[in-house]
Amino acid sequence: MHKTRVAILFGGKSAEHEISLLSAKNVIAAIDTQKFEVSLIGIDKHGGWHAVQNVDDLTSVKLTAAVDLQLLQSCDVAFPVLHGPYGEDGTIQGLFEMAGIPYVGCGVLASALGMDKDLMKTVLRQAEIAVAPSVTLHKSDEPNYDEVVRNLGLPLFVKPANMGSSVGVNKVSQIEDLKAALDDAFRYDRKVLVETAIVGDEIECAVLGNEKPEASAIGRIVPQAEFYSYDAKYHDGGTTLLEIPAKISEDNAKKAQKLALEVYKVLGCEGMARVDMFLKPDGTIVVNEINTIPGFTNISMYPQLWGVSGLSYTNLITRLIELALERFENKS
Repeated sequence: MHKTRVAILFGGKSAEHEISLLSAKNVIAAIDTQKFEVSLIGIDKHGGWHAVQNVDDLTSVKLTAAVDLQLLQSCDVAFPVLHGPYGEDGTIQGLFEMAGIPYVGCGVLASALGMDKDLMKTVLRQAEIAVAPSVTLHKSDEPNYDEVVRNLGLPLFVKPANMGSSVGVNKVSQIEDLKAALDDAFRYDRKVLVETAIVGDEIECAVLGNEKPEASAIGRIVPQAEFYSYDAKYHDGGTTLLEIPAKISEDNAKKAQKLALEVYKVLGCEGMARVDMFLKPDGTIVVNEINTIPGFTNISMYPQLWGVSGLSYTNLITRLIELALERFENKS
């Protein structure tokens, strides 16, 4: 039986490098080895590409071979398990397109829009999809803090425009803390969003598919800290609870699924994405953001949502690879 050759790419230059390693380990452990032959390509923090035997080898890259494009092109499909800039923002997707390599996940434009929260919100507002009120600041700006607070109120969230996993995100409850929060966010990006804090349940929906995407059950985040921070996600040993499926009304769940599919289509997504939303007490739903390469760690929402929706982790990976090959064939 011929096995499909899959190149799994992980690591990367972004601040989410370590999360990528965790996700990749889980994908490698779960992939169906009866169907797929796996090659591992690790990208170190300086952008060097290396052929490795396992994820941990990336920490000793001097012992591994540098990758040229031929290794990648010898595979049937690429599976980027890369979070954040240089992996989720359309850059590596553009490389795959130019090299003629089928790949898992969204295309160049959808990846770029999903990564840049400022542009994503602009497109969603144009489509009359509710998002949190916000202002966008650039590193060269000299913001008027009083004006920002007057327009958006308190508390606020400050976040880098191009980053995920809550890296560089801070909640600001008093104006005196706004400058420090901006300074922290500008460590990770030259463009920063300042958003009104939305009061409501944080809910998420996993979407899967190309022309006819499907929505998973809805999950709810129950943070034990003040908000769903990077530490709450990965370092606090389970201080954040994931309620899967969410204990919300059937009507609200259906509204959230419909909205997630709408966001997915408006942004031109294919393959997969996770749509994060706020369910307000009055039943209205506000879109927070979209994640076009969601986490695949053992505690990540995306695979767990599909698990309760009847698709196992192994079958989810198989379906993602099938979607990549289907899209490539259709485009060809």
